[in-house]
Formats: sequence, C-alpha cells, structure tokens
Amino acid sequence: MSDQLLRKTLRAIDVVPSRELGQNFLVDEEFSKWIVDQLDPQPEDVIVEIGPGTGALSRHLVGRCRKLILIEKDRRLAEFLRGEFVDSSEVEVIHADAITYDKRPLFLEGPIKLIGNLPYSAATPIMRNFLEQPTPVVRAVLMLQKEVAERLVAVPSTKAYGKLGLRVQAEWHVDLVRTAGPECFHPRPKVDSSIVVLQARQAGELSYFSKRLFDDLTNRGFAQRRKLLKKNLSLKAEEWSGLVSRLQCSDSARAEELSLPQWVELCNARDDHPVLDLPEDSSAEIFDVVDEQDQVLRQATRAEVHSEGWRHRAVHIFVLDKKGNLYLQKRSALKDRHAGQWDSSAAGHLDAGETYEAAAQRELYEELMVKARSVDGGEALQEIARIEACEQTGWEFVRLYSCEVSGKIRTHGREIECGAYFPMELVRQWVDKRPQDFAPGFIECLRRFDSNDD
Repeated sequence: MSDQLLRKTLRAIDVVPSRELGQNFLVDEEFSKWIVDQLDPQPEDVIVEIGPGTGALSRHLVGRCRKLILIEKDRRLAEFLRGEFVDSSEVEVIHADAITYDKRPLFLEGPIKLIGNLPYSAATPIMRNFLEQPTPVVRAVLMLQKEVAERLVAVPSTKAYGKLGLRVQAEWHVDLVRTAGPECFHPRPKVDSSIVVLQARQAGELSYFSKRLFDDLTNRGFAQRRKLLKKNLSLKAEEWSGLVSRLQCSDSARAEELSLPQWVELCNARDDHPVLDLPEDSSAEIFDVVDEQDQVLRQATRAEVHSEGWRHRAVHIFVLDKKGNLYLQKRSALKDRHAGQWDSSAAGHLDAGETYEAAAQRELYEELMVKARSVDGGEALQEIARIEACEQTGWEFVRLYSCEVSGKIRTHGREIECGAYFPMELVRQWVDKRPQDFAPGFIECLRRFDSNDD
C-alpha cells in the first residue's frame, strides 16, 4: 500500500496513527513482499501475524498458506481487516493485545510461523509471550527497532551483548537480515528498523539445562555490567575457582565475556535439580517383570523389558492447579520412547520392589521438584484409575494419580523440554485434533481420567 493510499485509508476509517500504540505503517510494497518471502510461507502453513495494521504484509500472505491469523490491538483496524478479507476463508482476524494473548490454543494448529512489524515499545514483551517455551512457533520474521535487533544477535564482549540476546539465542538461531530507514513507514519513526529471522533450535544443539535457572543467573550476572561476574553472583572464592576451571574463563571475567555455551555450563554447575544425579544411560535400570495379574515374576533391565515387550509397572500423575488446569510436560529428546511428545505432568517406571505410590512421589520430585499437597485434609495423591497393561501403555500396568502440588515446578532439559498448565477442555480438543503430538500412554490416561469424572 502506497503512502498516499494508506493516508486515504486511515482517514476513511478514522484512524490517526498512535504513538502510544507504536503505529508506524509500512508503505513500501516491494519491501513488504520481501519481508513475507523471508518467512518462506508454504501451502500447509498456519501463520500468525502480529499488528497487521492495514494489511501491508497480510496481502502478500493471503493465498499462500492454509490459515492466516491476524492479531490486531486497534479495534478499528481489526474491523477494517475483517472487511478487507471477508472473501478469504483462510483469514481469521482477532482483536487482542499481543502481549497478553493466550497462545496455548495455537497448539491445536500444529507448528506455527510468526510474522510482524512490532511496535517499538512493546516488542520485548510480545516476543516473550510468543517465543518463550512452550510455544508452537518454529520460525519467525520480525521487524524491530534496530537497536533491539542488534541486541538479539550480539556476540560476547560487545556493548549490545546481554541477557535479552542470550535468552533468545538459547532457544533460537537469530539472523539480522536487513535494515530499513524511516522512509519505509508512515508516520516516519526517528530511528532505523531491522528485520530478524528466528529459527527454533534443534534438540541437542546445546547442552540441556534449566531455563528458569538460566534466566535467574543471567539476570544477576548482568545486573551491574562492569562488576566481576563472581561479585554479581555472590560466589565464594572456592566456588568461583572451581567454575573458572570448568568454564575455562578468566578469574576476572565479567558477564559479557561468557559465550552462550559457557552460560549453559555455568547454569548446570549451579543447578541442584535431582535429574542431574541420575545416570545418563538408564538402560541398566532394574524393573519388576509382572504377569497378566500384575504379580512379580522376576527382575530385568529396562533395555530388556522394552525390547522384549514384557509387562512391567509405571505411574502417571496429573498435576492440577486450583482452576483445574492440567500441567503437561513435553518429553526430552533424550527419552528412549516418545521423545519430544507431550505427556502427563510426571510419569515413570517403578523400580524393582517399589510401590506405586512411592514411585509417584519420587517421580514428582525427580521431574518437577515438587511434592503432592493435601487439599481440605484429603489424601495428597488421589488414585484415579488402574490401567491394565496393553499396547497403548507400552505393556505397562499404570496407576494414575492426580494432585495439587506445593512449591513452584522446576524442570531440567535432560528430562523435560518444557511444560505449562493447559485448560482441560483445550487438552481434550488438542488430543482429538492432533493425537500425534502426545505419548499414547497419556491419551489412555486422559480417557480414564475423563471416564472417572463422569
């Protein structure tokens, strides 16, 4: 849309560009098309555009994807877009603030591509909402203030390098591909803008780590940039000495001198998550092999049990919050079964001689670092169902429990890629629409949970 046509359109719908909303509309048609091409839209893609305005980017996406979701904060512009694309059945216009928009329903659509000309003042919280795990977004093309874009791609020992870039780079490959001057927009901003392309990292590219602890350490490490890192982290001399050797950094290192892999290593060195004490190779774990009545026959290694398809025992725990939302975990890529699929809040095998309830308590702590808590004086763990060993459960006899928990859930990437609470009805819809996203055992547990509710 040309500058002249844009001005005419804005007058017609009574919109004066708002500085508060960060409304700087693209007026360079060729540039708009080039931006869209960086997203590499495909016929089966579902694409979300943030802040479409009058549709400068949207018009180049219509007809090139399976579904296009436009999220516009300005009510007048949302109504205008509904009229513009009334004949395009693949376009859905949502009047919402991208900072607070609930992205969880997007998981029903499968992998998502994201595009947007983000308001300068709101870019960071919008990125936090859409790009932080768990997210269905796998690729993004974003227009940002040049200074922010430079922070996202910054390397160690540079002024722009800091916690924002580290946190984004820990999850995404980021490339700054082009810079645009004020002349590309109406009204003209006072600074340049840049286009960044973000592609989700593949599992295993970095060592596995706790994202919550990573955020905490980078917060503290960059709190005062000129102070030594050991001072910002309040480390004792002997603690820092051991870290210097492990990180292969200088004794006088500052936060900005550590690379992303070094920050990950620092994170694991300071982590007390119980999963770090578990052996990386779990194939030698000893399980009870049981018969059709769940009676113990003998013991065998995990590897033997799984390879031979012998019946054994497991627990699944549904952690619910006070609103009845269910915590789902996405299984680590290191898992020998159903890697990368969504699963119960916590789950695992019984060790030889272990009881079901003891295993449930252990798995809650090992995976989530929490304990079940009693509600209104009842049992902390509520047994929901006993599921017979079958193909859906991987020949496991399963006891399904539900509970609320005390304390904040803490996970580690070695065990759980990410996790979040989801409304139960959304989980049911997701399972119905995309069962391939879930471990089969969870689907069976959900079915039994629902039948117990009836």
